[in-house]
Amino acid sequence: MTNKAKNIFLLVMCLSVLFTQETFAQKKKKDKKGDKNAVTAPVTPPAKTIASVTAKCKPYNGLFNLFQDEKDGSVYMLIKKDQIGKEFIYFTHTTDGLASFGLNRGSFRDNKIFFIKRYFDKIEFVAKNTNFYFDPKNPLAKAADANMTDGIMLSEKVEAEDKEKGEILIKADKLLLGEDIAAIRPNLPPTYQGFRLGGLNRDKTKYLALKNYPKNTDVVVEFVFDNPSPGFGAGVDVADDRFISIKSQHSFIEMPQNNFKPRYDDPRVGYFSTEVNDMTSVAATNYRDVIHRWNLEKKDPAAAISEPIEPIVYWIEKTTPLELREPIMKAGLSWNEAFEKAGFKNAVQIKVQSDTATWDAGDIRYNVLRWTSSPNPPFGGYGPSFVNPRTGQILGADIMLEYTFITGDTREENVFEVKNLPSNKGIEDADEHFKHNHKKNHAYCSLGHYLNLGTGLGHAAIGLRGGGEAQMKEFGENSLYYLILHEMGHTLGLNHNMKATQMLSPDEINNREITAKVGLSGSVMDYPAPNVALDKTKQGLYFTNKPGPYDLWAIEFAYSTAATTEQAEKIRLDKILARSTEPALTFGNDADDMRGFGGIDPRVMIFDHTNDMIRYGTDRFKLVNELLGKLKGKYIADMNNQSYHELVMRYSVLTGNMASTARVISRYVGGVYVERGFIGQKDAKQPFTPVPKEEQKRAMKALSENIFSPNAVKTPNDLYNYLQVQRRGFNFFGRGEDPRIHERMQNIQRDVLSHFFNPNTQQRILNTELYGNTYKLTEVMGDLTDAIFKEDIAGNVNTFRQNLQIDYVGSLLGMLGTDMRPSMHVAPAQSVGLYQLRQIKAMLSAAVGGDTATKAHRQHILFRIDKMLKN
Repeated sequence: MTNKAKNIFLLVMCLSVLFTQETFAQKKKKDKKGDKNAVTAPVTPPAKTIASVTAKCKPYNGLFNLFQDEKDGSVYMLIKKDQIGKEFIYFTHTTDGLASFGLNRGSFRDNKIFFIKRYFDKIEFVAKNTNFYFDPKNPLAKAADANMTDGIMLSEKVEAEDKEKGEILIKADKLLLGEDIAAIRPNLPPTYQGFRLGGLNRDKTKYLALKNYPKNTDVVVEFVFDNPSPGFGAGVDVADDRFISIKSQHSFIEMPQNNFKPRYDDPRVGYFSTEVNDMTSVAATNYRDVIHRWNLEKKDPAAAISEPIEPIVYWIEKTTPLELREPIMKAGLSWNEAFEKAGFKNAVQIKVQSDTATWDAGDIRYNVLRWTSSPNPPFGGYGPSFVNPRTGQILGADIMLEYTFITGDTREENVFEVKNLPSNKGIEDADEHFKHNHKKNHAYCSLGHYLNLGTGLGHAAIGLRGGGEAQMKEFGENSLYYLILHEMGHTLGLNHNMKATQMLSPDEINNREITAKVGLSGSVMDYPAPNVALDKTKQGLYFTNKPGPYDLWAIEFAYSTAATTEQAEKIRLDKILARSTEPALTFGNDADDMRGFGGIDPRVMIFDHTNDMIRYGTDRFKLVNELLGKLKGKYIADMNNQSYHELVMRYSVLTGNMASTARVISRYVGGVYVERGFIGQKDAKQPFTPVPKEEQKRAMKALSENIFSPNAVKTPNDLYNYLQVQRRGFNFFGRGEDPRIHERMQNIQRDVLSHFFNPNTQQRILNTELYGNTYKLTEVMGDLTDAIFKEDIAGNVNTFRQNLQIDYVGSLLGMLGTDMRPSMHVAPAQSVGLYQLRQIKAMLSAAVGGDTATKAHRQHILFRIDKMLKN
């Protein structure tokens, strides 16, 4: 081989080696990059550990340890071995939201028992059904799970596990950021047609705070709902109708381990309770309902009166105006009088949150009197609590107070709009809304709204009758004092007692010597009218200022120390309950309340006073008319360089009191007195006694003279020229700003008529004719016809009466029409209605005289009657 050939050969060999090395290097590089054709040995990923998952998380240690990812905000929850199968309490409340939806700050919502269960690689949160009891000694207890179920609220995969410690980590976002457990959406009645929340936006929904303690874990979440086409406006408290935020707190609470013994409910006294059916009982009423009360134990069990081991402590929130703190504290501490009857000294304590306090009022470990000033105030005050559903032990409570209760009577800028005037449909809708709220939430309380109407009357009476600053201050403190007493009563477990105002007579109610001993009413748990005396020189207390005899007795029943044996405890409690027939201890709650049409006892009513409301109410009519007569002169003289807005508010409040008084008196017609004494109980009366005929006739006479009469409207005509609401922007657009004078009176009258024409009332009158009622439906309707037509049959019919007569005839025609559901027809009442129409026709056909407007009006009525009768 020549030198030239050798050199070529060596060059080729070198290039070949270089090419091979480069190819091998590139292959290795591709393998490192994960070439899909590369063949690599299988690699087992390291097992997830709790430490590795939570390495970049911020820990929050407490009842359930939480870990929040510091990058994306997601949260993990640690479940310990001893927490599997264990029962806990879940509670949720709104920290901020929409008052118009009932999702206002401090509103308490879901409260239940749950337990944690493992199913293979999943953790389940299961709501416990606590509605039933089986005696463990009874063989039926072995079938306790038959045909009743618990509820699996959530099932979540295990993220990591420490088998040695028995600890399990789950991702908690589905639990805490979803709607499965939180029950955020408001309880709307079936007839609701307004604004609704849209769908939950999970991207916007987020954690606001994680707070952990040894016995409870709290998580605050902002739930965001989107609705691209909201339709109806949500209100001024919403920045944009399409995007609604509700801030809510989850609380997971350790089941209390203490000596608390449940106390069982009794229908003669009113406590909030958890309903439980005893499935092994043979009693006609297999109820084992537990009342809601705090766990109070004496430091010295042998002492007749002892301080408790743990008192009930309330905190006045630091947001509370300074001038209100002292009356609030005095009102709250006055409950100690009731607890002394139960054997406890200083059971209730009130403290003030310092300005430097770091704890938040939403912390469930503190019971707080809290203040808000909402655009749409949901209440004047509200006192909810949350409990252990199994035992009824109250675990925490807040009292929410609205600043509008202090600042004014009402905020009725649209006082003359039809929607703000009572009407048949409006009353029915309000009744439906009321019943719906109470069905969903028995702690629902609207006292503040009614007190606003009452405080408006008090302010007007004091101002228009020349009262001074001292009187106005006394009235304001009196009303606030009452509000605190009432709402704190709720947080002690008491529900409403709407029968309590029956304690004193009209002659006794302004006797300060009597009221200093027992107060104005049997209980502070009623919704009373303010006690404004017709004769200002005889003015007593405006509102009761101490727990009444019923309250002392009810607290004794719930909180007095239990006897050592079950039999001795039954004897002890029976002795206390035997007093229920005493007049001052009478009881009737919202279920019996006659503000709607379902109740039957007119004494169980809101906005009433004394054991003779017909007489007291007649004086109230006189007071309202007196004040209306002074309204124009006083306000025009005193309100220089101001609009007439406050004048309109006073007019609204005064006529509103006229409406509420008429409503109360109307319920005596067709009413039935209800007693709840047990068989054989001392002084027990028969359960049902129709209101005596003379009382029903007296109520009809009061309505005839003050609501139906041609002279019922005593407002001076020259006042109407000044009922001008202050203009704001374009608020009058489309409706005008003229005062709706006829409409307001017409709807007050319609409110009363709605009672007489409601099928419940008519059917009850017919039923009670079988057991003692001698004021028969024929006579009731005949008296009503006379009250509405007779007085001006020979003369002119004014326009207020024209509206009333047209409405009355329209209601009679409606009874005969086919537009009502068959279930709404009361056949004998229809017959009475037909008879009254023919009586009215005969009366008007024979009428002579009257001006042209009156003749036209009567022809209109006859035309309508003839049209119906021909059909």
